[in-house]
Amino acid sequence: MSTAPVKQDAPKMDAPKNAAPKKAARSATPKPAKSAVQRPKHAEGRLAQVLVAPVISEKATLISEKRNQVTFQVMRNATKPEIKAAVELMFKVDVASVQTVIQKGKVKKFGRSIGRRDHVKKAYVSLKPGQELNFSGEGA
Repeated sequence: MSTAPVKQDAPKMDAPKNAAPKKAARSATPKPAKSAVQRPKHAEGRLAQVLVAPVISEKATLISEKRNQVTFQVMRNATKPEIKAAVELMFKVDVASVQTVIQKGKVKKFGRSIGRRDHVKKAYVSLKPGQELNFSGEGA
């Protein structure tokens, strides 16, 4: 018996070992249109806490008369859509736009020690024409 060399099969050259696997075909179901996607509404409990207090000052009164804007002190982490939804829910008015500003707290001295007032976030809420919000209690 002669020992003939065993013929080995040539390795297949399909794809290298470190190649990325092929992506699966995309499904045929279409995505809904952007306008059809419903965004989650804000929780009413959260909206009840967003507005801290109305700002009643000479500047706020002047802005209210001139530009039909109402000024509120709001939570520092409140967003503009939350503020708009909270004002519309609490006061039953239509809001045109919301501008916000963070007022830095003043540094104050208390005897020998130095302290700082808290930072405050204010929201200037523009109401649509024909809408009115009165805090003085005269119209009630």
